[in-house]
Amino acid sequence: MNRTDLAILENYLFELETKLLKPTKELYAEYLSDTYFEFGSSGNVWIRKDYDVIGSRDTRKLTLTQFQLHPLADDVVMVTYHIHDEIRELNTLRSSIWRQFNKKWKMIFHQGTPTRS
Repeated sequence: MNRTDLAILENYLFELETKLLKPTKELYAEYLSDTYFEFGSSGNVWIRKDYDVIGSRDTRKLTLTQFQLHPLADDVVMVTYHIHDEIRELNTLRSSIWRQFNKKWKMIFHQGTPTRS
């Protein structure tokens, strides 16, 4: 990918990650791959089917900063960012791996790691 394509993809994935901060079952279905798994900031491990029963997280006030795109292969990228949860007074470092399937980007992995800042 050239720089322009990477910048467009970075903006697109920033928008998706922002949307997924207040997810719905429909967003999960559309943007999480069938093989998705997560190491949550809670210490729990989640898999795709767990999100079929999880509702939205509208009780949190999350701010996303320091977003960066890291290409891993032509059809795979990792994004990293910082989240501040104002309600729980918690900061986390986040990373997601996205893969392109038939011209559609889906998240295949996510990790949230608590941090002091």
